[in-house]
Amino acid sequence: MITKKMTNLFTGYVTIRVEGFFIERFINICISKRILLHDMRREKSTLLYTKVGINDYKRLREVAKKTKSKIKIEDKAGLPFVVHRYRKRKIFAVFFILILTSIVVLSNYIWNIEIEGNINISNEELLEALKESGLYIGISKDDLDTKSVINKIRLNRDDIAWIGITVKGTNAKIKIKESDEPPEVVDKDEYCNIISDKTGIITKINVQNGTAVVQEGDIVQEGDILVEGHMEGTYTGVRYVHSIADIEARVWYTKKVRANLTTQIPVETGNEEKKYSLNIKNFQINFYKTLSKFQNYDTIDTRKKLTLFSNFYLPIEIIETVNKEYVMQEVTYTPEELTEITVSKLEEELKKEIRDESKIVNSQVNTYLYDGYIEVEMIYEVLENIGTKEKLNF
Repeated sequence: MITKKMTNLFTGYVTIRVEGFFIERFINICISKRILLHDMRREKSTLLYTKVGINDYKRLREVAKKTKSKIKIEDKAGLPFVVHRYRKRKIFAVFFILILTSIVVLSNYIWNIEIEGNINISNEELLEALKESGLYIGISKDDLDTKSVINKIRLNRDDIAWIGITVKGTNAKIKIKESDEPPEVVDKDEYCNIISDKTGIITKINVQNGTAVVQEGDIVQEGDILVEGHMEGTYTGVRYVHSIADIEARVWYTKKVRANLTTQIPVETGNEEKKYSLNIKNFQINFYKTLSKFQNYDTIDTRKKLTLFSNFYLPIEIIETVNKEYVMQEVTYTPEELTEITVSKLEEELKKEIRDESKIVNSQVNTYLYDGYIEVEMIYEVLENIGTKEKLNF
């Protein structure tokens, strides 16, 4: 349908008004005769507005006669009518034809890539991986092998379980499903100890294979051996094994920061300036002076790609740059206010380090007040599975 619409732009099309009591029959006959009616709009049950190509319009007389409908042309559009309208303006006509020719040429390339489904993998990382696999902005659709790209991504990326590529117009839509962390593969032929990867107090230890050298209540340091990769029997003697164990410990996460009671913070003034630029295939044209009139400001760039249709992107970006002015303002906090702000920041930072927040069993905040500043220490007590495998070297 998109190809037919593009053809209609070059061969010309008309907007028509169809009036009659058998509009549904009129539409069905057009479908059976492969007459494309697009952008249809019904008004009442007896009135239809639609667009149709010039060649198809000539075939509508027979359909109108069968359905006892009246057809009236409301508007004319497309290349033939534009050329006719501006037939005396040769430069304009040549320029217009060049633009249309450029659009046809550009339609054979990929100018936009959309990515859906990624959570942990950034768009930038995926775009780089796609480029290395053969899909990038500016590639010809004739040179694009989507199956090859998919196979290379699947082969090179263990963190992607599934990937699909759909090309519509000049837009490539990428859908991915990230893979879960693969389970640990136990190689029975490889002997190893289990060593501690955290400092803490053992709360539970359940050994399936190997010999435990610690027990509940023991304090362990990072790097200490928890389970040795051997077992000893009365009749079998000493034999080496691949240690397997479920070990839980009470560990602590600590952060300590210093914060001044009087500090400078940025405050927006409400003043802003907007600047625009054009990016044509990484060649940027600025329509403004590079320097801002503000001394202190934050910059926000918004990029919008030009499109002709929903999936027909052009290699042209309009960039809106907004500079928001701010001034540095001196603020003095009370110890209580500053403690609350600092604790909130520390909580956010610490929780990013903890594997499972539901395992937090206790938290403690220590605040120390000095002349002009405070020190805040936050401690989280967490129950965690610990231990990592270390291969035995003989």
